[in-house]
Amino acid sequence: MTKLCILLLRLCAVPILIASHAHAAAQQSYPIKPVRFIVPFAPGGGTDILGRLIAQKLSETWNVPVVVDNRPGAGSTVGTDITAKAAPDGYTIGVTSMSHAINATLYRTLPYDTMKDFEYIVLTVRVPNVLVVHPSVPAKSVKELVTLARSQPGRLNFPSSGVGGVSHLSAEVFFATAGIQATHVPYKGAGPAMTALIGGEGQIMMATVPVLLPQLKANRVRALAISSLKRSPLVPDLPTIAESGYPGFETDSWYGLLAPARTPASIVRKVNADTTAALESAELRAALAQQGAQPAGGTPQEFVRFVQKEIAKWREAIVKAKVPFAN
Repeated sequence: MTKLCILLLRLCAVPILIASHAHAAAQQSYPIKPVRFIVPFAPGGGTDILGRLIAQKLSETWNVPVVVDNRPGAGSTVGTDITAKAAPDGYTIGVTSMSHAINATLYRTLPYDTMKDFEYIVLTVRVPNVLVVHPSVPAKSVKELVTLARSQPGRLNFPSSGVGGVSHLSAEVFFATAGIQATHVPYKGAGPAMTALIGGEGQIMMATVPVLLPQLKANRVRALAISSLKRSPLVPDLPTIAESGYPGFETDSWYGLLAPARTPASIVRKVNADTTAALESAELRAALAQQGAQPAGGTPQEFVRFVQKEIAKWREAIVKAKVPFAN
């Protein structure tokens, strides 16, 4: 090889080396500009409330804005698809929830692959659901509600955050377990669904604690039971559905962070580490406790395995409850 050829090869390699070093430097200094959190539900729901708490804490840690972008629709699949198709540079992060695992079965087709199109970052928190009714409903307990519903099958309406959402499927599983019927009325988020319940457009709802608490304190709704296996310290007098005649019943909600597939592993590790540190802070723990949420955490690999188990769990529940496909 001539000296001229060697020189040309070296010159051609320079831009590649510069780009490589620049890419590495960008990952090391991440983040250097605002980060967008895609919340696939309307403002006011559990995903939105808890996503904003974590976004605020990460914004303080990173010293850059973490902007919450609500993109509701189709049971969270609209916002989730936006995350899947975003640039894999760490500047678009999706706030995900139990609906993500449910949708893998509930929808015949999805615009993304539930496992392959994402980097799973961290399981953030777990939150129990609460069975609530409008004050006009005479039932004061789960047993009384079941008796009432059986006396008028299908006449009671239950609003939800949308087809396949946490409130929808949790309610469907409860109805199937209790052997009762009610008419589903989907909304674009838990906030609008709760507004509908308060306004008397529905009579029954499964709501997450963050959505429920303000309305419960204002006596706009009546809580009958909680969906976790153990009572919540936030509402210790509220019995569980399991102890109300349905042993083993559990439909807790969960939330986490994910990113588009091929997001650099170094960025995934950093977001995981910083989020885990935030979840361990006394300030965020106190804020989460007020919402009835329990910090989770763990590695990205653990989150992947958790989601896989959730998909299997909810596939079985959907089949058992005979929930119709969303598309």
